[in-house]
Amino acid sequence: MAEVAAITEREIELISRFVVLLKDEQDALKRADPSVLQEIGAEKIGLAEQLNTLEADRRLALGITDDQNTREAMAGWLAQHPEESTAAVNWEKLLELSREAKQLHELNAGLVAMHLQLASDALTILTRQSEQHHALYGSDGQAAPVSGSRIVDSA
Repeated sequence: MAEVAAITEREIELISRFVVLLKDEQDALKRADPSVLQEIGAEKIGLAEQLNTLEADRRLALGITDDQNTREAMAGWLAQHPEESTAAVNWEKLLELSREAKQLHELNAGLVAMHLQLASDALTILTRQSEQHHALYGSDGQAAPVSGSRIVDSA
């Protein structure tokens, strides 16, 4: 039964590293420094894979199937094993770190969306200038280039 405590301890270690990466990602996004984002993303993927493996190990140790809710199963297991205080403390810490990671992830997603919108706005401004050169129409209904003469163009 100490196996659950050991698994949750390793999960805490990994998710703590994940939280640090999310904070590093947030700092890079705030500085608008994309140079480190690819490396951070690769590390996050590696940690997520390790966390998924540990969750599968924990589910196996608890004897639950894939369709069972992990939180409910863990709460039930802890209720049946009150002597597993280390596992209980680890579980609460794991839940707390998971909430923090989720909040950081959502904030970072918002920062990414903001940067994408700014880039999109800049592209719109840059491409609109070339579209304005074809803002006038000739007698045949086709776009006519702007001649540069305000008098002719406004006629």
